[in-house]
Amino acid sequence: MKKATVELFQRVFSVLKPPPDMTLSQWADEYRVLPQGASALPGRWKTDNAPYQREIMDAITDITVQKVVIMSGAQIGKTDAFILNPIGYFIHYDPAPIMVMQPTIQMGEGFSKEKLSNMIRSTPVLRERVNEKSRNSGNTILQKMFPGGHVTIVGANSPSSLRMRSIRILLADEIDAYPITAGKEGDPLLLAGKRLATFWNKKEINVSTPTNKSTSRIAVEYEHSTQEEWNVPCPACGALQPLEWAGVVFDKDNLEEIQYCCSKCGVLSSEAEWKERFSGGKFIAKFPKRKVRGFHLNSLASPFAEWREIVEKFLTANEEKKRGNIELLKAWTNTEMGLTWEEEGEALEPETLMERREPYKCEVPNGVLYLTAGVDTQDNRFELEVVGWGKGKESWGIQYKVIFGDMKQPEIWAELDEFLSRTFTRKDGTKLKISRACVDSGGHFTNQVYKFCKQRTARGVFAIRGASKPDAPYIPKPTYNNREKAPLFVVNVDTGKSLLFQRLTVEEQGAGYCHFPIEEEKGYDETYFKGLTAERLILTYVKGRAQYVWRLKENGYKRNEPLDIRNYATVALEIGNPQLDKPEKPEGQKPARKRGRRKLSGGIT
Repeated sequence: MKKATVELFQRVFSVLKPPPDMTLSQWADEYRVLPQGASALPGRWKTDNAPYQREIMDAITDITVQKVVIMSGAQIGKTDAFILNPIGYFIHYDPAPIMVMQPTIQMGEGFSKEKLSNMIRSTPVLRERVNEKSRNSGNTILQKMFPGGHVTIVGANSPSSLRMRSIRILLADEIDAYPITAGKEGDPLLLAGKRLATFWNKKEINVSTPTNKSTSRIAVEYEHSTQEEWNVPCPACGALQPLEWAGVVFDKDNLEEIQYCCSKCGVLSSEAEWKERFSGGKFIAKFPKRKVRGFHLNSLASPFAEWREIVEKFLTANEEKKRGNIELLKAWTNTEMGLTWEEEGEALEPETLMERREPYKCEVPNGVLYLTAGVDTQDNRFELEVVGWGKGKESWGIQYKVIFGDMKQPEIWAELDEFLSRTFTRKDGTKLKISRACVDSGGHFTNQVYKFCKQRTARGVFAIRGASKPDAPYIPKPTYNNREKAPLFVVNVDTGKSLLFQRLTVEEQGAGYCHFPIEEEKGYDETYFKGLTAERLILTYVKGRAQYVWRLKENGYKRNEPLDIRNYATVALEIGNPQLDKPEKPEGQKPARKRGRRKLSGGIT
């Protein structure tokens, strides 16, 4: 037999022979080398540097486990431990066809160049098996060939890449960033999972930092798993417990010493004392009999994250929340705590806002510089609100009013006109007029609204209508495509409601804060606040695309006019676009030049 033939048989048998009895963590400790400059801890891999990684890695190579889910914060080393190490293992010790799925093709290319190639070059046993330099090896940025298998990198946004040949190992990274559908072909995670069908010893590993509760893929995967939490022994009593944000104790004015309170004995111990006990930690499953292994980790349990840094990020995010910006707190919850974020608009309750009411003891408080009004048109009434605006778009509810009457008769329209024309008095005696008003043109009196607003355009009274497309701009330029040729603003009311709910969660007076009066005659009673909070933000799917929309709460209050009307008053502010932060006289305070009053002869019909 020729030498070449013998070598060929040897290579074939080396691929077909059963893999040695070695776990993933053992393989990494023996063979993985972290490259200089690309790692905070270059050199030989040591699982003991982050003890929680051992159980997760070994679950990946456990022959009895086909699926592993990791929902975690951003500083626990998940890419190296749970994506790259498995690739190395299944290249070197248990050769198999592997798919690595990133959110996009571009991210896949970046992963290959910055992560995978570095691991192959720095780890000798991988460098021997993957010839990246040879032109004849079939290797590209998105595909690496080796004896017994290949690594193919795909993007979740590319349906064609998900239709490739069968695979045994699926490594799905940052799945919460995946699109809802790959083109028109459906869920990318399900499409990729179908490629595993022919292998009895298949493996699916889903890894991600979570995002919003209503859209998080990793949260759903974790929900159906064993739900294992990393527990650390207390330095004082030895009781095992997960490290949670509620147990962190600190003085925000002095972050030199941050402690953690044991949930069992109540003793406060330092960060260093807790981290010394990390080697004695273990995962405890909520549902140990489930087949899918699921693990949750946050940054408090990470040796790579300092508690002071976590606390500082929280304090900064919390200050931004008080100003009406929740994005930093959302990111902190996802990336530091490894938890999903629930939109606050979903949980806003009327009682919370009712407790905020305060005595004005005047018609208009001194902070108000600009008045707007929103008007809702019903079959037998107008409902309207006057809102005052100050610096930083701090707002004051001034008056909520209902005008009943026959909408086909001129009297009710005249009463609306009279109210929108009235003068309000600020506490310091300054006279204010309504500078802009928006009247809803939906319902059964559309043309009457157009006519009413057309006659009052010079006074800043405009017709508006809600946009039918969720991705429409908030407030585009007006259209005149109506019978009366009145300027009509077609606004994205969902965007406006999201902006309003963000402001309603501002807790400290100042920019963005919403004031409400307690005086009964001003109209801000329990019914008003039930209507203001009648809707919640939900996720819907249109042609496979996720869209957030505002809908009435299930089994909740159904009269949402106060929410719509406050939204209209906010649109009126944006149309007027006053310079509220400049030190100038309140807009609308100067009396208008006297003119002969126009008679509404015959009303609006």
